Amino acid sequence: METESVKSALSEQSSRSRRSRSHTHRNNYRLHSNRSSRSTRSHRKGEEPMAPFQTSVTLSEENRDGQEVIEVQILPQDDNWGENTTAVTGNTSEQSDAEDMGMSGQWIGEPDTGISFVCQRYLGSVLTGVLSVAAFVSPLAMVVLPKLGFFPVLTPGSQLLACGAECKGLLVSLAFKLVLLAAGSWAVFLRRPRATMPRIFLFRATVLVLVLVCTFAYWLFYVVQVTEGALASTTGGEAVQYKGLVSYASSLTDTLLFIHYLAVVLVEIRHLQPTYYVKIVRSPDGESRAYAIGQLSIQRAAVWILEHYYTEFPIYNPYLERIPVSKSRKGGSSFKFYDVDGMNNSSLQQSQSRAMLAAHARRRDSSHNERFYEEHDYERRVKKRRARLITAAEEAFTHIKRLHGDQGISCSSAVPAIPMDPQEAAQAVFPSMARALQKYLRITRQQPRHSVESILAHLASCLSHDLTPRAFLEPFLVPAPVLQNEKEQKPVQTWALICDELLSRPLSHGTSFQLRQNDVSLLCTVRALPHFNVTEEVVDPKSNKFVLRLNSETSV
Repeated sequence: METESVKSALSEQSSRSRRSRSHTHRNNYRLHSNRSSRSTRSHRKGEEPMAPFQTSVTLSEENRDGQEVIEVQILPQDDNWGENTTAVTGNTSEQSDAEDMGMSGQWIGEPDTGISFVCQRYLGSVLTGVLSVAAFVSPLAMVVLPKLGFFPVLTPGSQLLACGAECKGLLVSLAFKLVLLAAGSWAVFLRRPRATMPRIFLFRATVLVLVLVCTFAYWLFYVVQVTEGALASTTGGEAVQYKGLVSYASSLTDTLLFIHYLAVVLVEIRHLQPTYYVKIVRSPDGESRAYAIGQLSIQRAAVWILEHYYTEFPIYNPYLERIPVSKSRKGGSSFKFYDVDGMNNSSLQQSQSRAMLAAHARRRDSSHNERFYEEHDYERRVKKRRARLITAAEEAFTHIKRLHGDQGISCSSAVPAIPMDPQEAAQAVFPSMARALQKYLRITRQQPRHSVESILAHLASCLSHDLTPRAFLEPFLVPAPVLQNEKEQKPVQTWALICDELLSRPLSHGTSFQLRQNDVSLLCTVRALPHFNVTEEVVDPKSNKFVLRLNSETSV
């Protein structure tokens, strides 16, 4: 009796839930098109009322008033349109609002915008830029200052400032060297910093120290040379000439060019040769990738890994980690015990505990089997919803045709078509595939990532560019890369780097570190690539001869 009452209660509850869901689907989904009133007025006379959203849409390359035009034609439909037509609200699921709120706290974090972060982000670039500009301007200053009368011994019009043919050749050479140095620095180093690292970049710091020492040393000897030349001129000795100063500035430019070459080798070229491979495992879903990587420091390797993570890893969906629970796991024990033989309470409790332990042991032994069938059933339902979605999208796109010239009437019907822009056409076509898309997004747990506004904007873009249905469905069928997720498209992504070694040290065999952001973590393990010993083996030409062996059982 208890079993029958429970069954009747469950069936009544399931029927109520089905009625409530159907009622929600019928009442909550409404889509208001900007052209609905116009289509209603054009078909009000002499025609039977038709089902909404059954339209034929046509795009036009020839536009009116400089805007793209799309043609829409109303198609007839049977009487039961209300049972298989779906309109859309602001969300693709009843639970999407709650899920959006739940995911916002997990995925969307406030970017670091404090003064300390801004200083840490731009201080290194500002110092590098100031030092580079000072070094670049130094040769020009060494050449221009004597002409401006900065040094008393080299007054304008003096014989010491005379510049002959050899001196002018040095000036032309100096100008071209400076142009090459500026172009090389702009192409390699003048760019926005990609990452803010916790430790100093040793190679870049070494190059900056070389630039500082070089510039300071050249200015020191330049001032000493000019001063000694002034003293020599007063005592009747040999004074400094302008040609020597130009040659000195050209020598500084050559040194800066060599330092620039060293910076390119250390910062940009050294790590291009693959030396290690890094295995990246994402927790908690276990997605993994392996890449070949060069000789980088640990912090630079972390930045390199994050670049590949955001462009090659699939989107992490925490809702997919919730495996559907079978009915046998939802409730407690399914066994009931009765005192038939009048046993005492202690013996009855012992028998109950033994029976429950045995039942739990059997359930534990069969849990892998239940998990296998649950995952298999889930994959089957996903494939089924995917096939329905592709079919619905292909059927919806068959009603779309681009107009050419002044075409205003469809070839298949005499009903005049209504020109529409891509956004209005997307709103008219989308309801025919909205139900299939909604079910697919719900079963794949993607509804928090796709709002109706973004779907309609994507559909309008596909219509305006004449894309196929598969191209329209690509963001929903292929959840990759990570940056495709709008919640991940933030100006600043903050990750915590955890490692037992100093972050400025280079990678080595066996190095492991972790990158963590909220509930997502990347475990990175570094291994050295082996040395490949390739030997040459010569094949004897006489061994490439064959003999055909025939017998009675062969078919040759």
